[in-house]
Amino acid sequence: GAEEPSMEAEAQELPLGCGGAGGSPAAGRSPDGEERREPPQASVSNGGDEDGGRELVELKVIWNKNKYDVKFCLDSTGAELKQKIHSLTGLPPAMQKVMFKGLLPEEKTLREIKVTNGAKIMVVGSTINDVLAVNTPKDAAQQDVKAEENKKEPLCRQKQHRKVLDKGKPDDVMPSVKGVQERLPTVPLSGMYNKSGGKVRLTFKLEQDQLWIGTKERTEKLPMGSIKNVVSEPIEGHEDYHMMAFQLGPTEASYYWVYWVPTQYVDAIKDTVLGKWQYF
Repeated sequence: GAEEPSMEAEAQELPLGCGGAGGSPAAGRSPDGEERREPPQASVSNGGDEDGGRELVELKVIWNKNKYDVKFCLDSTGAELKQKIHSLTGLPPAMQKVMFKGLLPEEKTLREIKVTNGAKIMVVGSTINDVLAVNTPKDAAQQDVKAEENKKEPLCRQKQHRKVLDKGKPDDVMPSVKGVQERLPTVPLSGMYNKSGGKVRLTFKLEQDQLWIGTKERTEKLPMGSIKNVVSEPIEGHEDYHMMAFQLGPTEASYYWVYWVPTQYVDAIKDTVLGKWQYF
């Protein structure tokens, strides 16, 4: 005489399955009353809602000695994996070479090429910044060096030269002619200072191939061939005069400095000392 349980009451006793919000006969009891369990699923998932139940695989992406652990959809293509690698490394897809049992095809899915959990994905490629750094032209690097050299303090501002230049022009300085190149005069060049601030004169003995540097104390007779180089620079604020050095040895300590050289004779001095002779 007991009443049969209602359908609603019976439904409350059955556990909900994975097939939907309303349950499924696939879980709980079979129609004949026997309890049954679902077979275990083979898919790998991180349980996030954003994956929407898609099957994921765990990958180890290796690039430039860096390793990235990635969970990625098994039904995504190689091209989509490249986009993921881009987000991890900053390496543009076009510059990636992705390897898994050979070159990874962009159009096929990871499932189609049989990617499994724990698979190692090797990535080869350089970022744009790396490429630019490697391919910097040599002449550009040389230009950088020259630019750095140009930033150096001018000679006439350096302390060792300022001690002489701050004395001003010698009272017997020779007249200068700016913008003109002249051959050396037949008389010695005078009215100049040396690095000690003493008066100095230059005499070019062409027949003996010698440069005589005379001071109040003595005269040094230098063979032209012993002078390795001649450097000069205009004096700031007095560009019609130069400071000049004759290189007598391998180091800067061997430079013999002369100040207040008239600009019209600078090229003639260099050509004479270095054996070019174009003014004679």
